[in-house]
Amino acid sequence: MKSCLLILLVAVAAAAAEYLQPEFNYHEVEGIPKFEAIKQFEEGTDFDGGRIWGGQSVGAGAQPHLGGLVITLTDGRQSICGSSLLSNTRSVTAAHCWRSLNAQGQIIQASRFTIVWASNRLMSGGTRVNTNQVFMHPQYNMRSLQNDVAVIRHNHVNFNNQINRINLASGSNSYVGTWATAAGFGRNNDVSGSSNPDKRQANLLVITNDVCRRTFGNTIVASTLCVSTTHGSSTCPGDSGGPLAIGSGNNRILIGITSFGTQWCTRGFPAGFARVTSFNSWIRGQM
Repeated sequence: MKSCLLILLVAVAAAAAEYLQPEFNYHEVEGIPKFEAIKQFEEGTDFDGGRIWGGQSVGAGAQPHLGGLVITLTDGRQSICGSSLLSNTRSVTAAHCWRSLNAQGQIIQASRFTIVWASNRLMSGGTRVNTNQVFMHPQYNMRSLQNDVAVIRHNHVNFNNQINRINLASGSNSYVGTWATAAGFGRNNDVSGSSNPDKRQANLLVITNDVCRRTFGNTIVASTLCVSTTHGSSTCPGDSGGPLAIGSGNNRILIGITSFGTQWCTRGFPAGFARVTSFNSWIRGQM
């Protein structure tokens, strides 16, 4: 009996070991290198990086709620993320864009966000606002990336054809089986190479959390929303904090905030988002 129990425990441990862990060391592994790559491209030098994989390049006026984040860290380095505009003075992003861990378990803290709207370039153009008023969810966990949500307070930005707010999802809809659109400034492949510098968008299919757990195990909780990446598109590292939305025009609804995936964004693994319906009340409380 003891030997059978031991075999069972070993089998369970082996199965658990097969689960992938989200990349929590975001800034050093992804954000900082992508900032440097995009900066080099926009300055006319060689570019090593990309954007949302399998999506399409979009103009400055597309995804008018999307704000690119140029992040200044307390050590002077710079990184990137995305955000979604909720009102003239509020945006929402992933908490790990403001505070995360490095590989040694030390905190990497941002000191300033520069939010960029109405531009398909991060380093120039568009409407740009600086702020250090970022409020993370009180239960945000830097290791598990649970409650990975933060509200940004910033100076008033005017709405126009290229800059506009997005509505927050509410209610109990799980959106399973729904096609939604992700947008961001991250990379679009798993390897280095030339790439279009513009912001991009991709259509992604929402899947059940049970299916997502086959990849990420207990990392997936009720407040997680997952999408399939087996249809030729995915969010990639660098898209963190950006929107997953449905609808169009004034009926755009934010259903997810890009939170985690794997470093292999083109290999068919699911991608995880903070489920906006789970955080609707808290977000509204910060507005």
